[in-house]
Amino acid sequence: MGQTSYKKGLWAEKAAIILLRLKGYRILEHRYKTPYGEVDVIARRGKTIAFVEVKARKSKQDALEAISPKAQKRIYDAAALYLSEHTEYSVFEMRFDVISVMPGQLPIHDQDMWRI
Repeated sequence: MGQTSYKKGLWAEKAAIILLRLKGYRILEHRYKTPYGEVDVIARRGKTIAFVEVKARKSKQDALEAISPKAQKRIYDAAALYLSEHTEYSVFEMRFDVISVMPGQLPIHDQDMWRI
């Protein structure tokens, strides 16, 4: 499971980044690591900063269910740290998105999936 899942995750993140770029986002960070955990992708479009969790699963439902409240809090804490380190974004809207990557399908980008 380990190495194969890791490679699948990297592939899913690359697919997500391509999708975001096609939608007009600028990628600010990929695999942003903090003491709280990692944010897969941090992207900007206009005055919005999106903290994006990428999930490679068999279905969109499986992908969304894989993001527990604990994971949401971890991503929120990492996002807060990022914004404290990048004060130029302090007036931007912060959003939490999910990109679901399923076999044989285009990735699906769901915006504003949770609030803390």
